[in-house]
Amino acid sequence: MTDQVHNTTLCHIVRANYSPQTTEFFTPNSYSQQLGIIKYNKNESIKPHYHNVVKREVLLTQEVLFIRKGRVKVNLYDKDLHFVTSRILLQGDTILLASGGHGFEMMEDSEMLEVKQGPYSGHAADKTIFEGV
Repeated sequence: MTDQVHNTTLCHIVRANYSPQTTEFFTPNSYSQQLGIIKYNKNESIKPHYHNVVKREVLLTQEVLFIRKGRVKVNLYDKDLHFVTSRILLQGDTILLASGGHGFEMMEDSEMLEVKQGPYSGHAADKTIFEGV
């Protein structure tokens, strides 16, 4: 989802039923979060490994939400906090919030799995609340 005024990507939505033929990453290397679908054939494997300590600088928190249950309306805002659009997320959908602002309305009892850089420092340090739609 792109903000046409600023030509900035606000989010990436991966629908539950989307299945590429081969491995596909949706995010550019400039993001602090990486989102993709990795495909393997039967009898392929991932060799045992561990991840090296690599120092990275994170300037913007980007979060990934996986809708485990329910229906969730996400309202998206540009960097100037102007409303851009809304999307309905369904069970199994995934969204990476890349830039701008966002708010959520639960249309049903909902459960989301969240992944983002941490630890969470609390509202004052990590978030700025603004009036939305």
